[in-house]
Amino acid sequence: MAPALDSRGHGYWGKPTSTLDWCEENYVVSFYIAEFWNTVSNLIMIIPPLYGAVQTVKEGLELRYVAAYLGLTAVGIGSWWFHMTLQYEMQLLDELPMIYSCCVFVYCLYECFKHKNSVNYVLFCILILFSLVVTTVYLKWKEPVFHQVMYGALVTCLVLRSVYVVTWVYPWLRSLAYTSLTVFLIGFALWNIDNIFCDTWRGLRNSMPPVLGAVTQFHAWWHILTGLGSYLHILFSLYTRTLFLKYRPRVKFLCGIWPVILVESPKKK
Repeated sequence: MAPALDSRGHGYWGKPTSTLDWCEENYVVSFYIAEFWNTVSNLIMIIPPLYGAVQTVKEGLELRYVAAYLGLTAVGIGSWWFHMTLQYEMQLLDELPMIYSCCVFVYCLYECFKHKNSVNYVLFCILILFSLVVTTVYLKWKEPVFHQVMYGALVTCLVLRSVYVVTWVYPWLRSLAYTSLTVFLIGFALWNIDNIFCDTWRGLRNSMPPVLGAVTQFHAWWHILTGLGSYLHILFSLYTRTLFLKYRPRVKFLCGIWPVILVESPKKK
């Protein structure tokens, strides 16, 4: 399918200004969306976490988990705008919330064995300082690898803490923790395949039926799988926290598919 471009060779949002332009060809599906599949795949990071945030408020749980869900939603919205426009400002709206939301994840998981509504001001300040430093450096040094390394460092902290929880505290949560990690790593592998073999995949997609070409948009799968993996991580963190607080958590599957956490109401206790 030929790209949907204007007389200047641009789509609706004009010439891309972002420092990254992914393997999906621009403005092929829609004149108004630069990378169509990379854009719509972000829905998995927007809708389910919004539901999770509402459910967390209804259950009367700590606001830190509302922040975790909304942080994931912010990443999805930012990524939507980035891939839809390929503008530098929207790229920042995608990448910086990845750092901020992951800092919230780190705080939640490292504070899961504390009294209810306790605040670790030292860890809180360290994560705030980390976010400010990464933001300042990245705004001045527009190097995507720097952002990726900083994000990877936060993910490593989460993995190490998760291994500790399922090894020494709640071993029966291994399946949830390792499923979250496995799904995330599969998404990361597809992201790398899409980057490394981009020229090959573009050539193959041009010879495929449109439906099959859409299925092979591996960066879109990165969104789907990391969105799911991040959501499952929040569930794991929340399950760990509510077990410690003796709220008798249980997992319920909406429509038999999507997992949410339900607990015995803290108000009743």
